[in-house]
Amino acid sequence: MSRDSLSVGRAVDWDFAATIGAKLARPGPATTGYTRNQVIDQLAEASRSAELPVREVTGLNEGGEIPEARIVDRQQWVRAATRSMRVMTGGGDDDAKPGSISGRITGAQTGAVLAFVSSGILGQYDPFAGGQEPGGQLLLVYPNVIAVERQLRVQPYDFRLWVCLHEVTHRVQFRANPWLAEHMSRALGVLTEESSDDIAQVVSRLADFVRRRRDPDDAASEPNSGGMVGLLRAVQSPPQQEALDQLLVLGTLLEGHADHVMDAVGPAVVPSVATIRRRFDERRQRKQPPLQRVVRALLGFDAKLSQYTRGKAFVDAVVAKVGMAQFNTIWTGPETLPLPTEIDEPQRWIDRVL
Repeated sequence: MSRDSLSVGRAVDWDFAATIGAKLARPGPATTGYTRNQVIDQLAEASRSAELPVREVTGLNEGGEIPEARIVDRQQWVRAATRSMRVMTGGGDDDAKPGSISGRITGAQTGAVLAFVSSGILGQYDPFAGGQEPGGQLLLVYPNVIAVERQLRVQPYDFRLWVCLHEVTHRVQFRANPWLAEHMSRALGVLTEESSDDIAQVVSRLADFVRRRRDPDDAASEPNSGGMVGLLRAVQSPPQQEALDQLLVLGTLLEGHADHVMDAVGPAVVPSVATIRRRFDERRQRKQPPLQRVVRALLGFDAKLSQYTRGKAFVDAVVAKVGMAQFNTIWTGPETLPLPTEIDEPQRWIDRVL
């Protein structure tokens, strides 16, 4: 990926985005200093103890060392996210600030979005946390863990370990397969390039998008064509659409694999895992207020939930049929990742790759 070919990273005042996002992030739930220190210590411990069971179930080995997780609050997560996004979109710490009003406007918009997201994210493995150097970092957002475990009324330590099982799986995925970060970076590079298409081509694609959405048969045949994903595809060039498909498929695989591993490991190490899974799934499916539904749709949260469901169904089906060792062929390289048409038809991936 050539940094010179990117425009998004240079169009955002990332420092301003971090400042605005941190200011707008809602405070975490009220808690005592003792509880705060306890959850920080337990999350750090859980992120370490989850590593070996995840390696054992997945068959992926990222090396002898178990990296430490970084336990953060919402404001710290926003700042970390802006640094990662700067790298993902081709920026760098040495880049000059945009210095224009448009750079600060896009920075403020980015910060506002991250502030909203910061209230809901439990954890995240950031493969770009090392900047231009290889490496990543696992972030666990302790105020949100406290908020959700209270909402679900579950055993706190069990829930903290359960969350870590999912997020540590992402760490193992990327560290055992370093090419994944580069594959993601290349796709993001194409996605954030300025398109050379003229306005007539863009309008034509928008009209085609509207026509397809009116046809129930066409809409049903394209799982990723609705909502904001479909609208985004409608204004993209063909290479950008292909890059978006690659990112969507990769995200679906990574989330589904993590959910599969979480359930496979869970009963052995998390005594109340059945209760946690049931209540957590009920929370995912709960109907949101109208305004929140609109915001969630705009930010792609519904597509994210679809990734969990479709991805886990794919991994469950393949592992049940060929076993985890054969499934791990999927991590060989970009050519062995599922195609968009194979996510919902796992046998097609088995026939093509295995």
